[in-house]
Amino acid sequence: MNQHPADAGVDSALETLPTQYTPAQVEGPLYERWVERGYFTADAKSEKPPYTIVIPPPNVTGSLHLGHAFQHTLMDALVRRKRMQGYEALWLPGMDHAGIATQNKVEQQLAEEGLSRHDIGREAFVERTWQWKQEYGGRILGQMKRLGDGVDWSRERFTMDEGLSAAVLTIFKQLFEDGLIYRAERIINWCPRCLTALSDIEVEHEDRDGELVSIRYGEGDDSIVVATTRAETMLGDTAVAVHPEDERYAHLIGRQIKLPLTDRTIPVVADEHVDPEFGTGAVKVTPAHDPNDFEIGRRHDLPNLTIMDERGVITVHGPFLGLDRFEARSAVVGALREQGRIVAEKRPYVHAVGHCSRCHTVVEPRLSMQWWVKVAPLAEAAGDAVRDGRVQIHPKELERRYFDWVDNMHDWCISRQLWWGHRIPIWYGPDGEVVCVGPDEKPPTGEGWRQDEDVLDTWFSSGLWPFSTLGWPEQTPDLAKFYPTDVLLTGHDIIFFWVARMMMFGLYAMDGQAPFHTIALTGLVRDEFGKKMSKSNPNAVDPLDWMDAYGADAVRYTLAKGANPGADVPIGEDWVQGSRNFCNKIWNATRFALMNGATVSGPLPAAEQLSAADRWILSRLNATVAEVDGLYEDYQFAKLADALFHFSWDEVFDWYVELTKPVLMAGGPAADVTRRVLGEVLDVTLRLLHPITPFVTEALWTTLTGGESVVVAAWPADSGFRDAAAEKEIELLQQVVTEVRRFRTEQGLKPGQKVAAQLSLEGTSLVAHEGALRSLARLTMAEEGFHATATLPIAGATVALDLSGAIDVEAERKRLGKDLAAAEKELAQAQAKLGNEAFLAKAAEAAIDKIRGRLAKATEDIERLTAQLAALPTA
Repeated sequence: MNQHPADAGVDSALETLPTQYTPAQVEGPLYERWVERGYFTADAKSEKPPYTIVIPPPNVTGSLHLGHAFQHTLMDALVRRKRMQGYEALWLPGMDHAGIATQNKVEQQLAEEGLSRHDIGREAFVERTWQWKQEYGGRILGQMKRLGDGVDWSRERFTMDEGLSAAVLTIFKQLFEDGLIYRAERIINWCPRCLTALSDIEVEHEDRDGELVSIRYGEGDDSIVVATTRAETMLGDTAVAVHPEDERYAHLIGRQIKLPLTDRTIPVVADEHVDPEFGTGAVKVTPAHDPNDFEIGRRHDLPNLTIMDERGVITVHGPFLGLDRFEARSAVVGALREQGRIVAEKRPYVHAVGHCSRCHTVVEPRLSMQWWVKVAPLAEAAGDAVRDGRVQIHPKELERRYFDWVDNMHDWCISRQLWWGHRIPIWYGPDGEVVCVGPDEKPPTGEGWRQDEDVLDTWFSSGLWPFSTLGWPEQTPDLAKFYPTDVLLTGHDIIFFWVARMMMFGLYAMDGQAPFHTIALTGLVRDEFGKKMSKSNPNAVDPLDWMDAYGADAVRYTLAKGANPGADVPIGEDWVQGSRNFCNKIWNATRFALMNGATVSGPLPAAEQLSAADRWILSRLNATVAEVDGLYEDYQFAKLADALFHFSWDEVFDWYVELTKPVLMAGGPAADVTRRVLGEVLDVTLRLLHPITPFVTEALWTTLTGGESVVVAAWPADSGFRDAAAEKEIELLQQVVTEVRRFRTEQGLKPGQKVAAQLSLEGTSLVAHEGALRSLARLTMAEEGFHATATLPIAGATVALDLSGAIDVEAERKRLGKDLAAAEKELAQAQAKLGNEAFLAKAAEAAIDKIRGRLAKATEDIERLTAQLAALPTA
């Protein structure tokens, strides 16, 4: 283990260490000290190996929620450990400009003043948005400090700062010149409230009650029935499609049928996209208002008839002109009903309806001229990087979801009809010229030249995040040192949107170098019952409230303890309370050690000077270091948090600290040895706990060791010390004490109540631990008049107890009888398995050995329980 210099000021430091841990008094000053001392500032000139994580940039409009706290805790733990391991660790922070969300905020402000963005114009609106960003944006950054995020604040970035703007213009021009960006009319997600195209991730699908109506088109033998939940769109139908092999409609293919409520006829076309088993086997085709219909229209050269404007208002001349789309839906169904065209109506009809994630307006599929990225070659490269092992996905079973996306990706709509964002660098000339302007180029001037009005999808700039934040397109020292980054830790819910885009852009811009070596995917934070947390539900939790009540460390530890790779994380307040108790336990145990002279001064005593308890705890300490290291490398945060909890609380605090008390009280050389071992164990334990619980460990470690800061202390190394004999010896002591404690509890004895006992320990290693056994089990020496009312044979030893007047004999007989029946049932099952020739012939040797172990244990339990029953008083 790593050693530390003696600290002559430990006694005085202990005097300033409060008797109780109060997070609010510790966390703020410690964080300020860490930042002031530059612990989180990475050095591109360092000779240390780099370790880099770029933070998934939260929206400038956002505030810290449990999802942020969860992922930030895990990222911080990774970076803090690597920093302690001697890496030049960079955790780079920043924010996303969040186009739609931020524009909505500013438009709401303007609306309160009775204005719209069009009233003040584009230039003034953008200036107003920058002012809003300066005044209100970035609340989450201060909240990240509350959580303890060890980010390099000197490198904080924003997706619309000068450097990232240059990166956006550079890659746009490269993609444009390579033919990978183009302009075309396609179906997009459209928000009639925000008046912009939306990416798929900006659309939230919710089950809603609707109406499914079946409508008869045409007359007599030339009629055909179609079903729809959006009856108003029939006004834009330009065909009915059936499967080419559907014999029911073979006579209609190529024929024209009358479209109700209009003066138009439309063709019946044959298309393999149609499922003949679904509904009537016939579908209405509205190419301008449905993505699947648009593709059918392209295949059959159908006209695209737009029937509503950008606000969802009907534009077709006739009785429905000027109606909102939902008003038109009811009016169209009513008109069809009057004509006897409604064949069937199903209501309520539950179906998924897309909503704008920002304003919750129902999204409308809309044919629109937009800018697109041709993703096929980019997506293929992103898939190959994972397939050939350059990038690892954890957990591996989520690779399939990644491949499902990148292998089937559609071209990406990157234009947005907003004013806040990176404006598309395309200029149109008076004679149809189209010029793409790079970051160091001047736009064309003269009469008739104008820039494209649209801005880029926010995901376009955030897709550059791993390298644009390091200075690209300039070849900066940061880019040379810290790219590619090491791990992207993010939720599995955005694997399709952000992760894939970063992979595509990183491989494209950085000569085939993927933006990260590892993609570690987490689940989503849910409430304690597994339900999704939502602001509209009463189960939503502000992590700042929990931090105020229980401290940041308690929140962090709770989140880490639930972080199984790729799995959702249930969390409840009582779990945070439990983690607060754990922090208090760490505090109290360290104070006890300091009060009793625990030290980190000098080398550890030689093994022959150590007691069995000392050798046991050092053996367990090194095993825990090795276990935690392995779990960190596999991103198994829940398991490593659990391992640290059980080692710290169960083995160090509940057992070793208790075993040291008689030794420390006795004094002498043995006590000096124990003080050194106790100091070592707590020193290493605090360092192991630090990445997850940084504040309490910093306060305690610096007091215990006199070191500068645990943030820059060395990560513990496994010295290789193991002592199986000592572990077995102390495990035997634990077994006996635990059994006596269990017996006492079942008899209703108070924890501190002393009980007279005779101990028969001959032939066991417990002889050397009689004092500890009696102390831990609250057993006094047997004196004259001792009468054994209960005898516990445990692991080769016998504990005879005099519980005269205290024991409930019948309750104990009932308990032992129940345990005996369970043991006998286990024995019978094991015997039956081992007597089954078919099982023995097919089962693996390891499985057979496991059954043999169950048989042996059941036999031992029966002997023990039978002896305990025989030892009970008869009356």
